[in-house]
Amino acid sequence: MVDITYLRMPNGFMYLVTLIDVHSRYVVSWSLSNTLDTEFCLDALKSGLAEAKPEIINSDQGCQFTSEDWIHYLREWNIKISMTGKGRCLDNVYIERFWRSFKREEFYLNEYGSVKELRKAISAYIEFYNQRRWHQSLDYKTPASIYFEQERKVCGYTEK
Repeated sequence: MVDITYLRMPNGFMYLVTLIDVHSRYVVSWSLSNTLDTEFCLDALKSGLAEAKPEIINSDQGCQFTSEDWIHYLREWNIKISMTGKGRCLDNVYIERFWRSFKREEFYLNEYGSVKELRKAISAYIEFYNQRRWHQSLDYKTPASIYFEQERKVCGYTEK
């Protein structure tokens, strides 16, 4: 699943795109930009594909995710494309929940004097979120523990 959120800074907005594994809630990749161009979304996608290749990617119908470049890249990798229906906010509930957690637990509590500071804070929060923040919906496990357990099962590894 992929989505973009707006982050208000003292001199304008920054835009954060994140790819999240729905099963584990693991943030696979992200990218930050001061424009809403497709390129920063593709940067996050390419970074995520270096981690793992999903069967399907779900997004909203934003211009970045309906662009020729985005569609072409997903088709090149044989990834199925899924888009939420207009007005169907529950279709991307997992990533919206991540945005809520990030903003309430990090972003709204701090001021960032520069994009560099914001980027560092996002990186640290995602590390915390993936590795140390347990989730009730994951039976009080972390996204990383579920994500990498799932990866071992797919690869045929078993726990001893």
